[in-house]
Amino acid sequence: MSASMETMLELWASSLRDVKARIRPLFTQARVAASAGLFLDGLLGPERRKTGWMRAEAAGDPGPWRQQAILGRGRWDADGLRDMVREYALETLADPDAVLVIDETGFLKQGKASCGVGRQYTGSAGKITNCQIGVFAAYVSRHGHAFVDRALYLPKAWTDDPARLAAAHVPADIGFATKPQLARRMVERAMASGVPFAWVAADTVYGVSELEMALRRADKGYVLGMPRTQEVWSSGARPDVAGTAEDVAATLEPAAWRRLSAGAGTKGPRVYDWAYVELADLDAQAQGYSGSHGLWTRGLLVRRSTADGACAFFATWCPAGTGIDTLVAVEGQRWTIEDSFETAKNEFGLDHNESRSWHGWHRHVSLVMLAFAMLATIRHHANRPASSQTARRPTHARQALSVGRSRKSAASPPASRNDASGRLTSSPGRFGDAHTKPPPSAHI
Repeated sequence: MSASMETMLELWASSLRDVKARIRPLFTQARVAASAGLFLDGLLGPERRKTGWMRAEAAGDPGPWRQQAILGRGRWDADGLRDMVREYALETLADPDAVLVIDETGFLKQGKASCGVGRQYTGSAGKITNCQIGVFAAYVSRHGHAFVDRALYLPKAWTDDPARLAAAHVPADIGFATKPQLARRMVERAMASGVPFAWVAADTVYGVSELEMALRRADKGYVLGMPRTQEVWSSGARPDVAGTAEDVAATLEPAAWRRLSAGAGTKGPRVYDWAYVELADLDAQAQGYSGSHGLWTRGLLVRRSTADGACAFFATWCPAGTGIDTLVAVEGQRWTIEDSFETAKNEFGLDHNESRSWHGWHRHVSLVMLAFAMLATIRHHANRPASSQTARRPTHARQALSVGRSRKSAASPPASRNDASGRLTSSPGRFGDAHTKPPPSAHI
């Protein structure tokens, strides 16, 4: 049952007060904290573009300089904000069966000065173009989803050029790291911080790499994309399987395929044909994975389009006995982060960063992550049964509600538990049919 308008206003007001209070310790001066709060108001406001001038106009400032100082000249720790966002999101979203989804997105740029910019491929544009690349981790559970980590990818053209690094204020201890290495560090940070999750999902960029070994050692399941030319093989008591992923899929009998939904998309259920080939059952401790316990299965998951027959391939690692339904549901959570990138760019200005420095990029992105997590928290509480909500009259809402885009937003719970096996299945979760977005409330 959707929350009432009065409850929505109060949720918005109280949540905004809460997050502003949480970020206050990051700043040594009250005026800088206030500027950060105004920056957050601008990200949450109705303006189509979240440029410095537009945020300043919304805040009543004569120019963007005060808010630009938050990204550049101010002294505060963006990683501290990242950690705060993670803990804040987990208060609402935490679930032991959650999926940590890793993916990247591009930030189109002009020129050569913006930190990490270069001619590189980005799926955002579908081509090689001048851009920055950010690698992100999203936490996805039955309660909703939010970004919990991020890292700016630096190409070798940057890390091999000390003068360029210095000009962009890149810390001295930052060197070249591949995207899978950045992903592994995110997973390790999550585990070190006690983040509860059971699975990691990612596309081909992150599969068949050191990330796999790190997850096996940590007792985490995964569904990671692999190239069609990747060699796969069986071992132990499993039937003989050997060849490329594409060749193995081509030999499967029709009975091996099942038509399943990978979850709800913007146009309805995302239905594909799926096949799962179990390749080996391994005792985790006997294999040297000291953090793992019990029997685990290494396998190949194949997704086939019902429209043109095109296939995608995934390496899987899961507790023995895990069914194809669960693996399909885990893989389906990758769509969540793609949807989140679109929402964060269209609604919160993720790609509207105007600073050129290392610190500026991480500060801007972390503030957007906070805005996204706040909406996820509001969405979760708004979707609770009315009997469990405490509706209080709003005290500081100064604008009427602005209508957001008709699309799934930050807090849409993508999955729910529906059987004894804990299988993930798609589940809707929206504010209401109008997709109403609460007011900016700039000075709450």
